[in-house]
Amino acid sequence: MFIGRRAELALLGKRLERVAATGAGTAVALRGRRQVGKSRLVQEFCDRAGVPYLFSAATKGASPIEAVASLTRDLRESALPSEPDLVPQLDGGNWPDAFRVLAASLPDTPSIVVLDELPWLAEQDPVFDGALQTAWDRLLSSKPVLLLLLGSDLHMMERLTAYDRPFYGRADNMVLGPLNPADLGQALGLGAADAIDAHLVSGGLPGIVRTWPNATPALDFMRDECADPAAALFGVPEASLLAEFPNPDTARRVLEAIGSGDRTHANIAAAAGGRGEALPSGTLSPLLRRLTREKRVLAEEHPLSAKSGKPALYRIADSNMRLYLAVLRAAHEQARRGRPDAGFRLIERRWTSWRGRAVEPLVRQALELSDLPWPDVGAVGGWWNRRFDPEVDLVGADRAPVANRIRFAGSIKWLNGPFDDRDLAELRRAAVAVPGLDPAIAGLVVVSLSGTDITGDVALSWGPDDVIGAWHR
Repeated sequence: MFIGRRAELALLGKRLERVAATGAGTAVALRGRRQVGKSRLVQEFCDRAGVPYLFSAATKGASPIEAVASLTRDLRESALPSEPDLVPQLDGGNWPDAFRVLAASLPDTPSIVVLDELPWLAEQDPVFDGALQTAWDRLLSSKPVLLLLLGSDLHMMERLTAYDRPFYGRADNMVLGPLNPADLGQALGLGAADAIDAHLVSGGLPGIVRTWPNATPALDFMRDECADPAAALFGVPEASLLAEFPNPDTARRVLEAIGSGDRTHANIAAAAGGRGEALPSGTLSPLLRRLTREKRVLAEEHPLSAKSGKPALYRIADSNMRLYLAVLRAAHEQARRGRPDAGFRLIERRWTSWRGRAVEPLVRQALELSDLPWPDVGAVGGWWNRRFDPEVDLVGADRAPVANRIRFAGSIKWLNGPFDDRDLAELRRAAVAVPGLDPAIAGLVVVSLSGTDITGDVALSWGPDDVIGAWHR
């Protein structure tokens, strides 16, 4: 089952049309986190394109000799060469020779070449990047070929086309994110509220979505998965965690400290330290930067207002990984011990409070995607002070993190009860504390799972259908 990705397929199709129109090559570097569906998307594109293609996937840890042999074997088995038996078997692990063989096998009509998990090739051979650049400049770019370079190591893929690297300026960059909630809900036959729940649980990762029975609410799905210790719900985040952080080192302790929700620098240091001592700032600060900017496993959020504010909050960027660290890992352990009911009870107890916080980034993203009554709103975030009293779930401004104009403040109530007058009074009290917000001008926004029951007016009131509608638009 292939879900959504209409925009991504169209962008790849546009590049192939460029190849056909010009007769020259185009390269695309496609990056995205593990399990997000890069290989599946590109395979679907190749199947639909109607042109000959080569899809060669690297093996982690393979030597250059093994990697070159694998490429030439895939080339012989593909539809690219007119005479596959004449493709030589290279035994020396020589990438310049491998690319010459590839170039000689390309037809005179448009074709596609896919190199999957490119960072695994580069990490085994320091000359790979240079050989790829030379081959592209001298051999491949003059051919009608669409070269797709895929990788899950986000930092290494960004470095591939950085200004000081050989392939700089030679490839278009594409970032593949998770499936959006609208496509997911449509594929699974779920209403808006259930689709949002499914997105929070799965993280929009195709490996989990493919195992989700049609029209099944999130809690029912998780109850069934607890009876299967090998379920993708547990296996996908566990495999991702082990792939990127195989050792129980400081990075793993930091992730686990953050996994239960948004955390401050001081709280992370205390939770990730050892023997009753906080993790030193000199160790934690660069680690947080690496996990945020290079690994992209963390998201860093700053209070949004007309003044620079502190503290920053950190959260696990992928909601499925966040749920895994918060509760699924413990439930999985119960499932492995043959106690699925006990595992599900853990999930059920923590679900409502976890969901209420986890939905906030999704709602903010939906508001940013939508046509709001304030056309100059360019950023939607939240606001808090050092005491976290008050906290404002939603702040809409012209820019972030320090705004010129604050257009609205809002509240998210993702519970079974409606947003009522007491909640509205609390929002009004909290909103006036946001630096730069003028209560006479700024509007109030309410986003509620269960609707509203208020007597006062608000500028915008959203429910689950509106949140999902942001991606439909």
